[in-house]
Amino acid sequence: FTPGFEAAGTITALGAGGNRFATGQRVAAVLEAGGYAEYVVAPQDKVFPIPEGVDFATASAMLVQGLTAYGLIHDAAKLQAGEHILIEAAAGGVGSLAVQLAKLAGAGMVVGAAGSRTKLDVVRTLGADVVVDYTEKEWVNTIYEATHGHGIDIVLECVGGPTAGQAFNTLAPLGRMILFGGASGQPLPLPELMMPLNMKGLSLTGFGGPWLRPGRAAVAAQAIGQYIQNGQLTVVIGQTFPLKEAAAAHQAIAARQTVGKTVLVVEA
Repeated sequence: FTPGFEAAGTITALGAGGNRFATGQRVAAVLEAGGYAEYVVAPQDKVFPIPEGVDFATASAMLVQGLTAYGLIHDAAKLQAGEHILIEAAAGGVGSLAVQLAKLAGAGMVVGAAGSRTKLDVVRTLGADVVVDYTEKEWVNTIYEATHGHGIDIVLECVGGPTAGQAFNTLAPLGRMILFGGASGQPLPLPELMMPLNMKGLSLTGFGGPWLRPGRAAVAAQAIGQYIQNGQLTVVIGQTFPLKEAAAAHQAIAARQTVGKTVLVVEA
């Protein structure tokens, strides 16, 4: 098994029926696996041209995380102008893009949550209106104060465990929580959520990416590429490692020492 769900590079050869691209074209691809390699093979419906002016590192960083962030905002949450949104792990690969995409979509208030001062500083630079440290005891109260008691309309949840339960408690009536991960390895405290789910008319749903519906990934890729070209969206590449040091990259991620996207670079 070779890990890696995304890659960016230049096409060296086309398979049978590969008529949408050309050799020498700069592309990025979503993979089932195999991205930690000098050469990869991908079906053409999971391959996307890289816009002019976008380098390989940025293209790879914007792909799975970028498509996921776009899908969370537009397909799963269906963010409406003026709504308040809480984004967990807001300094991470998905979160850092979701913060910016929520602002571009007209969110009334973007609250970015992270677990350290350094990460919160990154989230502020991305345009979050409010930042909270979800390792602090009173972070839920901070959100209610910031929203003048209204609470949050949308929570993008990727931590699980007690943090997910606390985030759920920030939801305003008819609010919705979108699950797209569980970094803590702990399940949601579902028994605790059932009463507010009913009493406040809340929604709890999951999201696995825009490729769940035909054509949505291409729409998301085009929109993200346009935002980057226009200077409206910044892809945060916090750190890069040579491919041969992939183990060190994993250790840094596991130790929560990273921000934004971590990229492995194939050395010439």
